[in-house]
Amino acid sequence: MRSVEEHRRVVAGLIAPRPPVTVALADALGLALAEDVTAPLSLPGFDNSAMDGYAVIADDVAGASEQNPVRLPVVEDIPAGRTDELVLKPGEAHRIMTGAPVPAGATAVVPVEATNAATDTVEIRASATPGQHIRRAGEDVTAGSVVLRAGQVVTPAVLGLAAALGLTGVTVVPRQRVLVLSTGSELVTPGTPLKPGQIYESNAVMLAAAVRDAGADAVTAPMTEDDVAAFRAVLDSYAGDADLVITTGGVSAGAYEVVKDALGAGQVDFVKVAMQPGMPQGSGRIGDTPIVTLPGNPVSALVSFEVFVRAPLRAAMGLPQPDRPRLTAVLTEDLTSPRGKRQFRRGVLDRAAGTVTSYGPPASHHLRWLASANCLLEIDEDVTAVAAGSPVSVWDLS
Repeated sequence: MRSVEEHRRVVAGLIAPRPPVTVALADALGLALAEDVTAPLSLPGFDNSAMDGYAVIADDVAGASEQNPVRLPVVEDIPAGRTDELVLKPGEAHRIMTGAPVPAGATAVVPVEATNAATDTVEIRASATPGQHIRRAGEDVTAGSVVLRAGQVVTPAVLGLAAALGLTGVTVVPRQRVLVLSTGSELVTPGTPLKPGQIYESNAVMLAAAVRDAGADAVTAPMTEDDVAAFRAVLDSYAGDADLVITTGGVSAGAYEVVKDALGAGQVDFVKVAMQPGMPQGSGRIGDTPIVTLPGNPVSALVSFEVFVRAPLRAAMGLPQPDRPRLTAVLTEDLTSPRGKRQFRRGVLDRAAGTVTSYGPPASHHLRWLASANCLLEIDEDVTAVAAGSPVSVWDLS
């Protein structure tokens, strides 16, 4: 059987980044920048007031106090957005709003709370120091400086900065486009009455959500019965626009393995991986499009996605920390594991206590337990028993 590490390398080698693209700011959230961003202008772009108040010359109000206010004529009113250039002369005050340009000659802004708020002759009731409540041009960003680095993920704050700099778009590593396709004649759409022997299809919605959670775009193709021609027709219709195809089901050793039958002629390498759950796996290409074929049991499918697909998918998009966080926790119970297979058990991690407890049976059809687990316990191939109190490796899924 192929080792988990070897199959990881094979799958990672299939998934490659798309060329960088420039997108509108509204479409960039969550993507990684493909290049540095250099500021085309300074921020602030001009000296402006940090307070509602009065622009003054600090020396004119040096002795002002509640008991001895300084009275100055208000000769201009400066709201935010006023564009003409003003000059403050000695012995004058200009009423000014937050964000408005400070007039030439002014050396301080006195907050309105330290005045009588008059519009003709203002009483200044507090002294001011030079530069008080003035935001200087370029004190946040200097034109020509690098303000965002390649590899940085676009956040709301990044978008705010880009917009403040007058940018309409940024160059990013685009999302991977992933096609998810489930197979099985027993599958029916949720909401449809079940006939004997039928089950509701769950893998496609689950894996599409996992793809989106990893940061990529997911398209779900119509599920197909165990019919090679029907499967190939759906695959050929949808795969052309995908960067990666993920199928579930049809890869085991029995009859009616539609994925194996349709793609087994050299296009996909079907292997057994030394792991539980998720032993039957496949990987290869359909033309130029990579394909990863996962088992049909839902726990096997999702665990296989976590182990083999999620990290290289995130890495291809330049996203940080592509791997799930790994940590060591103390096992609260005795466990057994099959020799020769790496076991991934569902678990509940108590981060505060540093302990972990297995959760539910290890079989691949027990989806309920995975839905409530917050971690996977990883038990090596050569370990058949782990005693309570032992340290174990844990994948944090939260």
